[in-house]
Amino acid sequence: MYAIYFILVVVLCCIMMSTTVATKMKEHIPFFEDMCKGIKAGDTCEKLVGYSAVYRVCFGMACFFFIFCLLTLNINNSKSCRAHIHNGFWFFKLLLLGALCSGAFFIPDQETFLNAWRYIGAVGGFFFIGIQLFLLVEFAHKWNKNWTAGTASNKLWYAYLALATLIMYSIATGGLILMAVFYTQKDGCVENKILLGVNGGLCLLISMVAISPCVQNRQPHSGLLQSGVISCYVTYLTFSALSSKPAEVVLDEHGKNVTICVPNFGQDLHRDENLVAGLGTGLLIACIAYSCLTSTTRSSSDALQGRYAAPELEVARCCFCFSPNGEDSEEQQNVKEGPRVIYDEKKGTVYSYSYFHSVFFLASLYVMMTITSWFNYESANIENFFSGSWSIFWVKMASCWICVLLYLGTLVAPLCCPSRQFSV
Repeated sequence: MYAIYFILVVVLCCIMMSTTVATKMKEHIPFFEDMCKGIKAGDTCEKLVGYSAVYRVCFGMACFFFIFCLLTLNINNSKSCRAHIHNGFWFFKLLLLGALCSGAFFIPDQETFLNAWRYIGAVGGFFFIGIQLFLLVEFAHKWNKNWTAGTASNKLWYAYLALATLIMYSIATGGLILMAVFYTQKDGCVENKILLGVNGGLCLLISMVAISPCVQNRQPHSGLLQSGVISCYVTYLTFSALSSKPAEVVLDEHGKNVTICVPNFGQDLHRDENLVAGLGTGLLIACIAYSCLTSTTRSSSDALQGRYAAPELEVARCCFCFSPNGEDSEEQQNVKEGPRVIYDEKKGTVYSYSYFHSVFFLASLYVMMTITSWFNYESANIENFFSGSWSIFWVKMASCWICVLLYLGTLVAPLCCPSRQFSV
């Protein structure tokens, strides 16, 4: 239900950022201008569209999740009164969400509010990105550790590890080569060449560090599978950043404008702007909702707090990520009859309610900044959002480098602090 509320507000924000929707409403809705004047939204409801409207609506959604984050602090029993507030009263919550989003339009001194909220949103958006990157690094370590544990009983797991590692590095290498072919040219495209060289060098660096003797002695589970996963993600972010980069236009010998440093077929894909905007927006909403839900699970919460399953509980399995401890609990194994209960809140809550809402709070800020093109907000609209901007480009490149630093930190930290025990 919280995800549904979140998606509804995100869809509303996308509509507010669409100039096409505003134009169509003006053309097809009778008495549109009278209605706009009646609700004091301007002659053509200009206060209900654009980046400022998105900032206000996302402010209301962020306040909604922040309030519930405070209300659900330290809930350890699903039968408590505050737990019922979290798990019920959905209609009243919808009314509260609507009231907060609407009330944000009546905040005095709008210019000061928007300027301050923009920087708060940027900080919160980067925190949300940081959580996703940290969980990706943790997932890579957990994957390698789980499959390596299976080699003690079945040598076939070595083949699985080798195959997965080969696939990861093939994707990363192939992606970098294709980007070098389509996003660079013999003359020019110096920035693209430098970025591809730097990111390719970083992939090689983390691979060498992961299998270096000093790291292997301190972390026997470290290997090429983790670095392969990170390299794939670095390749994806590099591709996404280059695709988000504003097009470079030069004059050819005939005096015509020619776009360079982008694939030729990319220009045809952007001819139908409505199709591109619709598909891109749907994919954006799906990815953010998926990130929120996967970031709020018990295993994700434990990982962010540095709590991991004991090594002796690790059991190798292909779909290890669906079971936090790798095997069923003792209570589940003793159940012989009746429905099988995987998540039972008889003794305590399965996940942290407060952490759940804090992730959605940060996601609200991330959505606000993403839809409004981060600091390129004045010229942003949903139709040209996917054509690229420098703000989005540098955010993605920064995310790429932060991901590499996080992974290198997990490898180097045990060497810098030999007296401390690390889980990965």
